[in-house]
Amino acid sequence: MTDETPICSAKGCRAAAVWVLAWNNPKIHTPERRKTWLACEEHREHLSQFLGVRGFLKDVVPFGEWEARDGGA
Repeated sequence: MTDETPICSAKGCRAAAVWVLAWNNPKIHTPERRKTWLACEEHREHLSQFLGVRGFLKDVVPFGEWEARDGGA
């Protein structure tokens, strides 16, 4: 893993991210806005549930697909 390797957003986790969880808080974000959390395999479900119960989760996409969709930014 290099300094450029994206890491999981779970607290204390340093594993490489393999998933992008796209979310938005409808109380403060416009409907089209997407914030992102990154997740490793181990934390994908936990982070998805955390966002899901709040009604924030919009999409879960493999990291490589997200980069391609987002132009690598």
